[in-house]
Amino acid sequence: MAKGEEQRSPRHVAMDLLSRREHTRQQLSDKLRLRGYPQEEIDEALQRLAEEGLLSDRRFAEAWLRQRRDRGYGPARIRREMAERGVPGELIDAVMDCDFDWDASMREQRRRKFGDDLPPDYRERMKQARFLQNRGFSSDAVMRLFR
Repeated sequence: MAKGEEQRSPRHVAMDLLSRREHTRQQLSDKLRLRGYPQEEIDEALQRLAEEGLLSDRRFAEAWLRQRRDRGYGPARIRREMAERGVPGELIDAVMDCDFDWDASMREQRRRKFGDDLPPDYRERMKQARFLQNRGFSSDAVMRLFR
């Protein structure tokens, strides 16, 4: 355990972490395990926090989606990042099923980075396509943009 945490319960440490930002159950479990708490105590503390409504993977996923979407990232990247943070697949599907115009977001990201006009030459189009795909937009959507 970290210095000064010997007498602190995993619940209190988890609450401190949650007071700063939302976390998934997996993220909190990993952080508490790294601090040396036994897995049984971690599971018990996280279950109690979830029952009290202080820990919610759904709330984390909704906040993550809003934050990343507002920063111009596409659905593929957002899905991957949520999965990396321990959000269950069915919850990712439920949260991502929203009425958001991803194509408009993609067009705006391209315009911000490269200007209003679509490039006439193939090489520049591919450069812009790679940029958009790295941001998490699908190949199909990117190719539709350049047609």
